[in-house]
Amino acid sequence: MSSAPEQEAVQGGALAPPAAVRPGSPTPLGAHYRTGPDGVTGTNFALWAGGAEAVEVCLFDDEDRESRHPLTELTHEIWHGFLPGVHPGQRYGYRVHGRWDPWTGARWNPAKLLLDPYARAVDGDFGTRTESVGAGRALPAQLYGHVRDWPEQRVADTVRDDRDSAPYVPKGVVVGGTGADGGEDDDAWRDDRRPKTPWPDSILYELHVRGFTMRHPGIPERLRGTYAGLAHPAALDHLVRLGITAVELLPVHQFAHEDHLVRRGLRNYWGYNSIGYFAPHAGYAATGTRGQQVGEFQRMVRALHDAGIEVILDVVYNHTAEAGERGPTLSLRGIDNRGYYRLSGDARRYADYTGCGNTLHVVQPHVLRLITDSLRYWVTEMGVDGFRFDLAAALARSLHDVDMLSPFLAVIAQDPVLRRVKLIAEPWDVGSGGYQVGAFPPLWTEWNDRYRDTVRDFWRGAQHDVRDLGYRLSGSSDLYAWGGRRPYASVNFITAHDGFTLRDLVTYEHKRNGDNGEGNRDGTHDNRSWNCGTEGETDDPAVTALRHRQLRNFLTTLLLSTGVPMLVAGDEMGRTQHGNNNAYCQDNPTGWVDWSLLTDPRWRPLADLAARLIALRRAHPVLRRRAFFSGRPQGRGGLRDLAWFTAGGTEMTEADWYAPGATLGMYLSGNDISQRDALGDRIVDDSFLAVLHAEAHPRPFVLPGPPWARAYELLVDTAREEQPGAAEAPYPAGGEVGLPGRSVLLFRAVPG
Repeated sequence: MSSAPEQEAVQGGALAPPAAVRPGSPTPLGAHYRTGPDGVTGTNFALWAGGAEAVEVCLFDDEDRESRHPLTELTHEIWHGFLPGVHPGQRYGYRVHGRWDPWTGARWNPAKLLLDPYARAVDGDFGTRTESVGAGRALPAQLYGHVRDWPEQRVADTVRDDRDSAPYVPKGVVVGGTGADGGEDDDAWRDDRRPKTPWPDSILYELHVRGFTMRHPGIPERLRGTYAGLAHPAALDHLVRLGITAVELLPVHQFAHEDHLVRRGLRNYWGYNSIGYFAPHAGYAATGTRGQQVGEFQRMVRALHDAGIEVILDVVYNHTAEAGERGPTLSLRGIDNRGYYRLSGDARRYADYTGCGNTLHVVQPHVLRLITDSLRYWVTEMGVDGFRFDLAAALARSLHDVDMLSPFLAVIAQDPVLRRVKLIAEPWDVGSGGYQVGAFPPLWTEWNDRYRDTVRDFWRGAQHDVRDLGYRLSGSSDLYAWGGRRPYASVNFITAHDGFTLRDLVTYEHKRNGDNGEGNRDGTHDNRSWNCGTEGETDDPAVTALRHRQLRNFLTTLLLSTGVPMLVAGDEMGRTQHGNNNAYCQDNPTGWVDWSLLTDPRWRPLADLAARLIALRRAHPVLRRRAFFSGRPQGRGGLRDLAWFTAGGTEMTEADWYAPGATLGMYLSGNDISQRDALGDRIVDDSFLAVLHAEAHPRPFVLPGPPWARAYELLVDTAREEQPGAAEAPYPAGGEVGLPGRSVLLFRAVPG
């Protein structure tokens, strides 16, 4: 095949003169509908393709007939042109010409239609002609730039495949401004009421747009699994009743399904396989995919904001769906493989810090621009409030090592839009030196897996002392008390999408991932779970009661800990994945929230407890501190802001922290909070005593006497299914209270 475009473009079998393409502008990148200087409307196309020899923009009509239009203008490695008469709703893609030499990293192949990295909407899916997704067939061979089934495997990815991929790939969609496609322009967000919840006051709730809404009986069937479904009052009511302040959405960027899943009749459910960083995933749209998904997503954000809930996106900028050298050619690989991806010493192959086959070359200015342009777009035009960065350590790598002065982190720190939104790092990747918990700079919060592991170990009885637990309960100062960071740098979580659900954490010690089709080899082996004596579901009332108590222990510990708590959708009502700890490909009831649990009398009390604890946390600033504890006397009360007690009611000594045992009392003084309100006045609150007892047998606990309190009112007892009421008599300070085995008791201190 020629490496240069034809001199005439083909349109539905007829010829269209390339002179119709005007020079246009190299900025902004992507396809932008606008009015030219002569009043003619059309679309400006701009694509960075640094090493390419030629670029064609390809338009498709409703019958998928293609017209090709060469972009002849090249400015600073950006190919651009203005096409009059191209309006919102128009489907398009690119063909990029250049050398085919995989040995040097050059993988241009104009036979492959490429998705615009800046496409704001996508229509269709990969492999649509064969309906391969879910049918147990392989992705079409035409999607690959190389001959996929080349018999000599040693060089299988080096032989170019010249078959046209256009019938098998989705198309980008030109998106207009207000009213053109249901989307809104930048100005339309001026009256949006962003909640702007401060970090210390935040309650995160990780959910999947499709999985959260697919089985909800109050959402109309046609809206289930969609952005519109999440915006429905039935979905919002649950979030509000629970007290959630921010939803953290699993990936909603346009993503693709991997070939190995398609071959097994499965699909990528979680969406950590991005291919379009500006486009809301079309599969979650109820209103249509010719740009309507943009407006639907925006209306979802507005509805959540109106309910007082922020929207945080889980974003995957570390790799793309094109995978390794034997993966398909869908977008960046065919635009400029060497420019977009980190290549290994053997330029035919990729540096893989993600475990997904490739890693974006974030130190390259145009790649950094792609990511930051995408982030700003989702904030300014789509209304989102923050981001959780998947494998963020991969983005912080310079040439090889993780570098907290990397270009990516430096750009974020000075960007006037991005430095003001919520930024959450998953602070690791799979490369050497990739584990970076506690190392990200002050703007960032981090998923704290040290918290997860410590709390799991404590409640399953795997800790010999309580040293590490004390740090985790009080904000993980050992990790974050540096460089101006605050306790809310720690996102505390016990479960996440990746791993056991909370119910499965107390039901299974061994994963059951057979339905994933990988011989149960996938998913972590290190679950730190305890099945309470019986593996799997059981009717044994004693085991069932213990499991429910452990669930209450986990929820109570999480929501009383200093830092930012994160719940996973459905954990508050006992959702199970039947032991699957890697349900990334389970787009079925295994991965969806079962809303019948919320009306089940066995599980409803758990949701009530979660709501009760969240309400308590939101009402009391002492439970959501903005600064680390000092451990010294504060304010007029003269008490320490944080004190630790043994079961005997005495303050813990250094030796007590090392002593074997699993009982710990934590006293939080509300009269001695070091922080001030916006007017500079002291913040005064109630004081609380939380007692955590992970041993199986009951034991007495001596309640600290004056000056800590005159008496104590019991607020939460995880040994009970129904929680204490206001009429219960207080316990005298200095007296004993019985700790049931494996329980948490929370008291309000009655001042003397």
